[in-house]
Amino acid sequence: MALSNNVIGAINFVAVLLSIPIIGTGIWLNSQADNACVKILQWPVIILGILILVVALAGFVGAFWRIPWLLVTYLVAMLILIVLLACLVVFVYMVTLRGSGHLEPSRAYLEYRLDDFSGWLRRRVRSSYKWERIRTCLSSTSMCAELNQSYRMAQDFFNAHINPLQSGCCKPPTQCGYTFVNPTYWISPINTAADMDCLNWSNDQTQLCYNCDSCKAGCCAFRNAKTEDLFRRYKQGYT
Repeated sequence: MALSNNVIGAINFVAVLLSIPIIGTGIWLNSQADNACVKILQWPVIILGILILVVALAGFVGAFWRIPWLLVTYLVAMLILIVLLACLVVFVYMVTLRGSGHLEPSRAYLEYRLDDFSGWLRRRVRSSYKWERIRTCLSSTSMCAELNQSYRMAQDFFNAHINPLQSGCCKPPTQCGYTFVNPTYWISPINTAADMDCLNWSNDQTQLCYNCDSCKAGCCAFRNAKTEDLFRRYKQGYT
């Protein structure tokens, strides 16, 4: 029995150590400036990490002081947390599996279409309440203004590798046929009926394409990219 308790204590000590990078990852996600508007699993990750830490500490105490009821509680709780963690990983994988950018002629950056992404992500960004919050947050950032400072000439901008949010929200879709003045100011063609996003584009620097489906698609692509980066960091041990 003593050996069994010692083994449980050792396992829980390892679980405590493993919970620290999980909590750290959630805090890291929450502290990233580019994650401020598009929330990416910060709180579920933090809460799950804290729960694993608390349960592991309870199991450690139960094994060290030989408290049977605490050990039983620990085993049940840890099993539930393992199932929840597995469900979270599968869910994240499934909702980020779909969706990728499209190349346009003479453009280095990718453009994004909302219908390419999972139904769950589409519903999230199509919710008027959630999108209004995201749109207001995006319009208050300098991500689009930074493009004007970095790219003065049309060809320099067309050859740039801008991120999904900038591609979807800071400029009109390429298919609209707008003429470049600067990255956030474009001359409208005679016919803009190719897509509703062409009509939604505005040279008003507080509006731009924040009401476009391309901006919503950019948010979905941004979430996918950040989630893939998170999994890559775990795999490489950078967390």
